[in-house]
Amino acid sequence: AFVDDDLTKYKLEIFDLTVCGTIEQIPEIVKKREIEDIIIAIPSLSKKEIRRIYEICAQTDADVKIMPLIEDIMTGKVSVSAIRNVEVEDLLGREPVQLDISRISESITGATVLVTGAGGSIGSEICRQICHCHFAPKKLLLLGHGEFSIYSIDMELKKRYGQEIEIVPIIADVADVQDRSRIFEVMHDYQPDVVYHAAAHKHVPLMEYNPREAVKNNVFGTKNVAEACDTFGIHTFVLVSTDKAVNPPNVMGATKRIAEMIIQNLAKESQTKFVAVRFGNVLGSRGSVIPLFKKQIEAGGPVTVTHPDMTRYFMTIPEASRLVIQAGVLARGGEVFVLDMGEPVKISDLAKNLITLSGYTLEEVGIEYSGIRPGEKMYEELLNENEVQKEQVFPKIHIGKAEPMEKTELFAIIDRFEQLSIEETRETVLATANWKRKRKVEVGAGS
Repeated sequence: AFVDDDLTKYKLEIFDLTVCGTIEQIPEIVKKREIEDIIIAIPSLSKKEIRRIYEICAQTDADVKIMPLIEDIMTGKVSVSAIRNVEVEDLLGREPVQLDISRISESITGATVLVTGAGGSIGSEICRQICHCHFAPKKLLLLGHGEFSIYSIDMELKKRYGQEIEIVPIIADVADVQDRSRIFEVMHDYQPDVVYHAAAHKHVPLMEYNPREAVKNNVFGTKNVAEACDTFGIHTFVLVSTDKAVNPPNVMGATKRIAEMIIQNLAKESQTKFVAVRFGNVLGSRGSVIPLFKKQIEAGGPVTVTHPDMTRYFMTIPEASRLVIQAGVLARGGEVFVLDMGEPVKISDLAKNLITLSGYTLEEVGIEYSGIRPGEKMYEELLNENEVQKEQVFPKIHIGKAEPMEKTELFAIIDRFEQLSIEETRETVLATANWKRKRKVEVGAGS
């Protein structure tokens, strides 16, 4: 049977099947006709409409599937017949932003593009977007220290785009201060036009226990790559940052704020356009809650949530990556772009959605509240009036007001990190990231 909210189609027969009601009548129709599967067959549906239809379908015992998104069909990612299960991204994702394709093409077509952290969730998706959106770079450099992850994305891209784009895998550790010379060597040898710096440690509780590693990767790693770009006159450097850099109470967010301040200072004196892009949690990325929740559901539960009222902003990996690319084109130098992540989502609601999408009831799996972990906030901040300019420079993209510490003071602190104890490192990182003008940071002491 078919259902459609267009009343002019009521009782219409299509391939001997009748349009027998509206979407609101799905539960009644499923029960009456003993329907076992429901397919949402409208590729152009908005996220809001998908949520509405799914909530109605969830009142039944039928399996719910969906056709691919129109953007995935248009880019050739999937065929129109590739029916799939409804994913949590369908329910929590936002309306996709239309990119300024012509401006991006001007920047990337025929260019050499380098992506650090190219084997990670965001880095690999930036590589995919650059390739399958037909921006046609001359060369794509995949830089990372994880041998298998770089091998995987290299093989994937060469299989699909190897005839059109020269794809070069590079193994190097951007975070290794002793390997700084290797990063400079890469910049000298390949002379990229655009660099997307996605290499980072991003796990909040883990970095609380390992502040030196957070500094090594997020601070020194950024400094190494950024200064190499400055030295060799690379046109644009884009730092992938996080909403956790806003008034950070944790080591991970604090190191990302320091990374932002590094490039803000370099932008004042460099020919390179340096820019940072902040966004919130990315649905399905490594270390995010969704893969963890899925494993817990597969094991029979319970799903562990830290607090019933904890909220986070979410964005899909493709949209986050596309907006990073767009922000790079908008850069004049020194901006911290902030992505409008839409409405925050309760983590407990996310857990409930995943349980029902997996075909279970809340009673069967259960949710257990474990308490807030070290360094976590109840709510993330992105778009308060103290943090961003009111006007958008592009749909869903604002310019932040984040002011950097002066370069002399900032770099003097960074130079002393290697001499500090673990606790001194933690205290100094937090004090530096939460610096305010006219306030001196005591290195190695709490403030």
